[in-house]
Amino acid sequence: MLRKKRRSSVDEGDRSAESKSKKSRSTGRAAKSTVQDEAVRRNVFTQVLREAGIALRQSNTPNEIDVDQAVFQKRVHQLLRKSPQYPNIIQEFVSGLESHIEDQENFKNCLLPCVPRSSDGDSSSVCSYQESLIRLLLGVEILQVCTNFCPLDMGENGVNIPRIIVNQLKWLDRIMDSKDLAGKLMELVSVAPVELQRDIIVSLPEILEDSQHNDVAQELNSLLQQNTQLTVPVLDALSSLNLNPALLAEVRSGVMATLTAVSLEDLPVIVKFILHTVSASEANEVVSDLRKKLELEFCVSPALTQASQQCVKANRTKGSDNQGCVGLVLDTIKSAVRFQKTISEAWLKAIENVVETEDHKVTDLLVLFILHTVNANHSRRGAERVLRIKVRGGQIRETLLQRTFRGYADVMRNYFPSILSLAQGLLRSPDPCVVPFGAHMYKHAFSTFDSYCQQEVVSSLVTHICSGLGGEVDAALELLCELVVQRPDEMALYAVFVKGILDYMENLTPQQIRRLFCVLSSLAFGKEQQGSHIQDDMHIVIRKQLSSTVSKYKRIGIIGAVMVVGRMSSCSENVPLHVMALLELVKSCSEGSPEAAALYYDELSNLLQTCTLDLLVQVHEWIGKSVLEDFQEDFVIDLTPDISGNFPFPAAAMYNLDEDESQGGIAINLLPLLADAFCYKGEQRVSPLCLASFFRLLRLCEENQHKGDLEEIDALLGCPIMLTDLDVVEKVESLSKPEREFLCSLLFYTINWFREVVNAFCHQKDPEMKMKVVTPSDSFKKAGRKRKTSASKSSSGDGAQLEEGTECSLKEKEKEFRLGVSLASYRPFFRELDVEVLGVLQCGLLSRSLLDTELHSREREEVQLGPAELVFLLEDMLRKLDFSLAPVKRAPFLKVQSDRSVGFSHLQQKSPQDIAISCVQLLPTLCAHLENCHNHFQALISANQGVVDAPGVDENDHQLMSSVYQLLLQVLHTTFSWTGFCQHEHHSKLKSALAVLAGRLKEGEANLPLEQLVRHSFEYLVNFGSTVPSLSSALSLTQLLIVVSEGRTANQTAFREHIASLARRFLCQEWVTPTGERERGVKHNEALQAVLSIYLERTGDVLRAVEEIVGEGIPELMNAAKDGNSKTFPTLTRQTFLVFFRGTMAILERSVRRIPAVQTEKLLTWNLAVRDFHMLVNLVKVNLEMRPFETVFSRCYGRLFLEAFLKLGMPLLDYSFKKHKEDVQSLLKTFQLSTRQLHHMCGHSKIRQDTGLTNHVPALKKSLEQFVYRVKAMLVLNNCQEAFWLGNLKNRDLKGEEILSQRSRVSDEEGEEQTSELPEEGSDDEVSQLNE
Repeated sequence: MLRKKRRSSVDEGDRSAESKSKKSRSTGRAAKSTVQDEAVRRNVFTQVLREAGIALRQSNTPNEIDVDQAVFQKRVHQLLRKSPQYPNIIQEFVSGLESHIEDQENFKNCLLPCVPRSSDGDSSSVCSYQESLIRLLLGVEILQVCTNFCPLDMGENGVNIPRIIVNQLKWLDRIMDSKDLAGKLMELVSVAPVELQRDIIVSLPEILEDSQHNDVAQELNSLLQQNTQLTVPVLDALSSLNLNPALLAEVRSGVMATLTAVSLEDLPVIVKFILHTVSASEANEVVSDLRKKLELEFCVSPALTQASQQCVKANRTKGSDNQGCVGLVLDTIKSAVRFQKTISEAWLKAIENVVETEDHKVTDLLVLFILHTVNANHSRRGAERVLRIKVRGGQIRETLLQRTFRGYADVMRNYFPSILSLAQGLLRSPDPCVVPFGAHMYKHAFSTFDSYCQQEVVSSLVTHICSGLGGEVDAALELLCELVVQRPDEMALYAVFVKGILDYMENLTPQQIRRLFCVLSSLAFGKEQQGSHIQDDMHIVIRKQLSSTVSKYKRIGIIGAVMVVGRMSSCSENVPLHVMALLELVKSCSEGSPEAAALYYDELSNLLQTCTLDLLVQVHEWIGKSVLEDFQEDFVIDLTPDISGNFPFPAAAMYNLDEDESQGGIAINLLPLLADAFCYKGEQRVSPLCLASFFRLLRLCEENQHKGDLEEIDALLGCPIMLTDLDVVEKVESLSKPEREFLCSLLFYTINWFREVVNAFCHQKDPEMKMKVVTPSDSFKKAGRKRKTSASKSSSGDGAQLEEGTECSLKEKEKEFRLGVSLASYRPFFRELDVEVLGVLQCGLLSRSLLDTELHSREREEVQLGPAELVFLLEDMLRKLDFSLAPVKRAPFLKVQSDRSVGFSHLQQKSPQDIAISCVQLLPTLCAHLENCHNHFQALISANQGVVDAPGVDENDHQLMSSVYQLLLQVLHTTFSWTGFCQHEHHSKLKSALAVLAGRLKEGEANLPLEQLVRHSFEYLVNFGSTVPSLSSALSLTQLLIVVSEGRTANQTAFREHIASLARRFLCQEWVTPTGERERGVKHNEALQAVLSIYLERTGDVLRAVEEIVGEGIPELMNAAKDGNSKTFPTLTRQTFLVFFRGTMAILERSVRRIPAVQTEKLLTWNLAVRDFHMLVNLVKVNLEMRPFETVFSRCYGRLFLEAFLKLGMPLLDYSFKKHKEDVQSLLKTFQLSTRQLHHMCGHSKIRQDTGLTNHVPALKKSLEQFVYRVKAMLVLNNCQEAFWLGNLKNRDLKGEEILSQRSRVSDEEGEEQTSELPEEGSDDEVSQLNE
């Protein structure tokens, strides 16, 4: 690498002159003279070294030294300096050295360490390790300036001579001319080979002095931009150089610019340089820039670019190398965040500031895992917080997590404890929005990592299930089911862990028990039989539970047994015998309890509906045959004119849809069975409780055997039911308590029978069957009203039915009697309507011909869904959508949340995706009904010239149509609110749904882009704003428009303005009922508050909108009559004043927090905000009877606005005081009036002696005092402190009258307070004057 220059006077050819012929004599003499001079110089070189203490050796023998290194260097210096030939002797010495190292072996010896002299000499004072001769001579100052180097080729025998030469220059005690040495080294770098360049660059920090670091760094930075091959050595060198901050920032920016183009192998060094050279003040900016440019997904190793041409094995090897480089990058980041708190905080802030979903990268998740791995509490909590926020906001989704696990499995294995901990926290979260992401983390960890990690995942899921917390248990069980289905062989290895859940089933719901036994039976009876070792344990548990007399445990046994039957079809030997034996056992154990028998029939029905038992044809036939025979024997009787028996009420055949077959037909034997149940409690063999469940099982058996055709049992659709004349309901008050209970039970079972009949025949295609389906739906609505009436009169007519320990006045009894009993409380006990029943909404006008005895058409009967039927079906549909598609609301603190799944056991068998598909299929029908409602009210308005309460308007019909209108809007809103539409895999479903709406406006709009579909759908829905009959319907329409438009297109401004305009139109509309009364009540106020919030949040100028309400609307209300309203806003009345007051105060406080600080143009905005706040606070003083005082005080709006002004407004005043002194002074004086009113509120709350209000006084007083001193600080900052003085405010009430209890104390202390500048306790000082 480096070598001394040859002198031009030396001619190697002259050494062989004597062997050649015909050489001139003069040339021979010159050669002889040169050899003599060289010998003299060698003698000088050798003599000086010998006298100094080093003996030169030849060939491979190292040079020997017999003195200490420092002594040798001192002797050489003295010998040369004191020589008579000084300074010429120095050149002779150097020439001798050059002659000596011309021989390669000698040069190698001079570069290798010297050895102490052998034992025959004196070496007691010599250290064991000695430097090389060249390094020792470089330590002599007078010899450094005479040394000149040039490139040298690689040595032989594997010895890297250039690297050894560079090592001689490291850590010299002193360098005579560091600048010259740096220049020569950089010149050498510019012409040397790449390997030599790397060696020199890496050694620069150990060679140069600190004074040369900045100059060399400039050159290295230029070199870095020119040659990417030198990235690693240059950055290593720059990391060790002592650079000034400006130059370091310049170098770092240059490195950052090349980050996207570097190879993956160089990335760890670059990231390390960036993170280890950043200061605390620059951390946020640098880390944010690094995060943007660090693309781990697109950084490909050069070796991987040729991977496609290699074999598969080579590809895998290079893939592992790729992940190894990524692991080094992550280790570098981990090292930085562990030892630098500012770096970890900067990473959290950089990830948190990303708003768009598509901007998030794999790097974000990996860094969050790293931050959670670091043991620092702040980084661990910060990572959990940021991940939870991002997941809740939908910015980090499952697709990103899948890409991370798929591409970096080996890297993420190192962070498995953090992944497991984060997944546990998300799955335990009470926020339902983050629970699915935790489940995805578990699933990917199980699918990606090794067996140890899989075992930990299963153990953690078992722990979640055993916790007993509803949402946590559901998510863990669902994930276990998914893992068993997708990876049965791997899950079978951990079946023993899952089996442990059998000891903790007491707190599980029926649906959770189903899922648990589904998992266990899948593991125990899988095709590979790997989990067969838990079969015996499961059979033991099931038999034990079935034999229990406690209904809770028997229920577990029934569910478990039926689920096991569903999975035993995978076994090959004696399966039918085992299945039928188990079913016989369950049947025999449940015969003594009607509830257990009904549960058994329902569970068997679910099994037939959800499981495929193709291998068990014998079991199918056995179940179908036994069910049909038992049902006919137990519940069906022949219809005869006379029905005899001892019944509480006379029997009658009711609800006969086959009137032409009244003779010789069949009937459901309900009344006799119920009479036997009441007379022989616990002894009857057949209970009416099992009727609906048994019929459902029968229907499903028939469907499976006849491929959906129910012709064999279609007689049950129109057959009558043995009931009594329902006119007895009107006389229920005269009945005894047992008779009333009997009548209520009879109606209850009748309703359940009708609901199950509708479930069975709703999807039949025959028109006559469809008519019969619509007719029972009307029948059980009528029966429901009878049930409600009887229950109401039964509960109000007998005082013995009141719960023990309760008291009820006569007025309360009369009120309960008038209102009746709501059937909503009985809804969990009614039979659940299947999702397929919603298909009845698609039925139009149905007709059939009634035939006489000669088969001639006697008359034509027509049936169509009316408003009442639509209300019933839409209410049921809305409840189903709320359960399946709507996000689960978080339960309030310390409030027990009711079980949402009650009444939706069949719906739980379907996924939200299935429900969403069903809704999309029903959208054309829903839109048609919505248009019919729109046309109805449009015609009504046109006929009555816009008067809603015109004479002749049927109040009941109007109410039903209004309910249909609102329910349709709510159904559409819930459908489009489904969070699954945001996922990429459901994007097509969203486009299909929007295409339906857009197609109603203009046909042929199905293939448009999403943005145009949203715009056309928005235009279609806006048309309904002119006919919504109530404010609640208007709110539903507005919310539907928000869901359809917001977040689905890039341009949101136009949609927001249109929604704000529509909401303002609703506020400016007077809402009245058909009776002529103005809408009022709690629900009306809630809807009004929501519409007002939508208007104020989306209007272009919030402050102007607030000023319009406060400055125009409220004064108009004050000047109106007692029952009047505002002309500008007719919805603003004395009953709704507090709604407007709360809404404007809340939006005003939120809007000022969004005003940027320290911008002069925002001073006008603050002026408007302070003026609006002053007008609102003044309303407290003027309108005491409307109670705005409690609103301001209890909801802390005044204090919150004051705190926002101190935080955001005062810095602006500091900056603007000198330029806009008058504006600032006017603003403060206006705000001072508001603070004085807030002070009076504090005094008034003490007079009221209301602890709910006085609790807010200390915090408000503190903020008022902070405002006083903050204004003083502003004046001091602008050199106007003389304009500030303090005065004491007297304690007054809201009317301005002085509080007497404070007057004497204030007068006694008046003299002291005038001289004191600090406020006394219990008083409020404020700015009283600002001098010009």
